[in-house]
Amino acid sequence: MLTYLYLEDGTEIIGESFGALKETYSELVFNTGMTGYQEVLTDPSYCEQTVVMTYPIIGNYGINQYDNESLKIQVKGFIVREYSEYPSHYLSQKNIDEYLRENGIPGIFGVDTRLITKKIRDLGDMRCLITYEKTADAVEKIKKYYMPKDVAKRVSIPEKTVVEGRGPKIGLLDLGCKKGIIDQLKDNGCSVVVYPYETSPEEILREGLDALLISNGPGDPKDNETIIRNIKSMLGQLPIWGICLGNQLLALALGADTYKMKFGHRGSNHPVINIQTNKVMISSQNHGYAVDGHTMSEDMISTYININDNTIEGFDCPKYNVKAVQFHPEEGPGPVDGHQIIENWIKSVKEDAAHAKK
Repeated sequence: MLTYLYLEDGTEIIGESFGALKETYSELVFNTGMTGYQEVLTDPSYCEQTVVMTYPIIGNYGINQYDNESLKIQVKGFIVREYSEYPSHYLSQKNIDEYLRENGIPGIFGVDTRLITKKIRDLGDMRCLITYEKTADAVEKIKKYYMPKDVAKRVSIPEKTVVEGRGPKIGLLDLGCKKGIIDQLKDNGCSVVVYPYETSPEEILREGLDALLISNGPGDPKDNETIIRNIKSMLGQLPIWGICLGNQLLALALGADTYKMKFGHRGSNHPVINIQTNKVMISSQNHGYAVDGHTMSEDMISTYININDNTIEGFDCPKYNVKAVQFHPEEGPGPVDGHQIIENWIKSVKEDAAHAKK
């Protein structure tokens, strides 16, 4: 049936529905990945967002049981130029239309995704409405919608879980953690303790961890005031790492500032450069906020820069043994260039432990 997409600037776009029939308000963003749509759909960092895929045909290899980054679809809506009704892949179990319907997520196809993407690039991420009738007062309705301040808390696990391993014991504060991060820690032999959003610093510190990783997640980092205070209280007491939202929260805890980007970085093809080695890697990214490099203290050292727009993509703080990156070194989806980063973090913890025994 006909489906209407209304944008905050008053634009009306008419397409056809797939997935569930469900009117929804959300923030509209775009993703530049050619593949990895299942990981995009299930990435908790997309909570409360409708995603436009810039690649023209989506769903050609179907949906399988292995590529989920969480237990359910996290996006609020999904927009494509064309979707594949009859996917071809030996692991495929269903098509993307069935997958969206099972999870109650509305989709739109048959629209000019280039037009939508250009709108976002010109005007920035904006709010939108997906509905099934012409709506004269759509803009007024859209402007009443605001991103909830507790989205990271919503997508965190309900209780502590432990993944056994023989290597270093790594704590992971779940603010919307992707499964791929836990898999990378497991693949490197780590024992992983995953903590819910509201876990106290006292509980984390008495666990005897070798390091703590602050995960990715959705929303404005400044909405997580309790987490920022908790991180401050743990600085210097154990090595702390950060990925994506974790990178931003660590920067705020260290006294730097963050800001909302015009349209963010979302996709699996973003080039970043290691400032120390001058080596470029292609990274997987999903964020709409960034660290303001001008506000970083003398204790913070920039480690990675985005080649496209020169935004800060990572920093170290040797004073407190902090290491963080804005992109996703675990990929999922995307290239594996960043795996070395997690491996080096784990290697540094092992070296610290060995040195302490001498």
